[in-house]
Amino acid sequence: MILLQQMTILFLIMLIGLICRKRGLITDEGSSVLSKIVVNVSNPALILSAGMNKATVVEGRDLLTLAAVSLGMYVFLILISWPFVRILRLKKHEYGTFRVMTVFSNIGFMGFPLISAVYGSEALLYASFFVIPYNVLIYTWGIALMKKGDKQGDGEREKLSIGKIFNIGVIACILTIILYLGRIRVPGFLESTVSSLSALTAPLSMIVIGDSLAKMKIRELLTDKKILLFSLIKQLLIPVAGVFLLGLLGLDDRTRAVCMVMLATPVGSMTAMLAQQYDGEYDLASKGVALTTLLSVATMPCVALITRL
Repeated sequence: MILLQQMTILFLIMLIGLICRKRGLITDEGSSVLSKIVVNVSNPALILSAGMNKATVVEGRDLLTLAAVSLGMYVFLILISWPFVRILRLKKHEYGTFRVMTVFSNIGFMGFPLISAVYGSEALLYASFFVIPYNVLIYTWGIALMKKGDKQGDGEREKLSIGKIFNIGVIACILTIILYLGRIRVPGFLESTVSSLSALTAPLSMIVIGDSLAKMKIRELLTDKKILLFSLIKQLLIPVAGVFLLGLLGLDDRTRAVCMVMLATPVGSMTAMLAQQYDGEYDLASKGVALTTLLSVATMPCVALITRL
């Protein structure tokens, strides 16, 4: 299975990142620099490469369908996140953190490289439709949930801004759609440059994730029943249920495959950052990011096998 092979490759690169941290080859400053390169250079290039000089064209009606599906997926996740936290029998102060972890996955660091490698650059264009609602929701709904646990009340909180919603990743998505729909030809040397930069995304992002895992105690992760149950439901039950519902709508396999990856990727690292800044449950969020990342090596191929995608 191609997905299993790709997840194995990503896992090995994560392992290299972990070893580099343990051996002192990666420092906190170095990890921060690598993250910035991925976020601001290679990942936007990966997104842009999906819209450059493509022979096949997705019709406008299909793209509108994709936009509706991306919004519908987030509505679905937000709705099920409430009964989900009740099923886990969480404490009330944990509700916000777990709901945010349920909705926001690691679509940038893991989802996009995986989609590009397994399903091709045209599928990456489909995935770009998920970025805009992701950013709008995480800086509005996500922050609102985290702030419910605010105990300080000092008012010195980061405010929502257009710059945060329309960051470089979102701008890259918009440009990709414009290039694709407008059938704008890009010079060959520029396309090659963007393609070369995009190739950095998967290895660098996995090294950064491996570096973050090196800071966690794996034994504690695997013995935390609450986080373990959450991870299995989020990465097995929810993706399978979501793809099944999409199948009832008669969507094509490529759209369903992209949605499957968007749903089955691990908890996004942004959730831990928000939890830390807005007095959410930072330790829980960090454990959720780490454990779902580890389990994704096995759970994502399982979801693909069950859904036949």
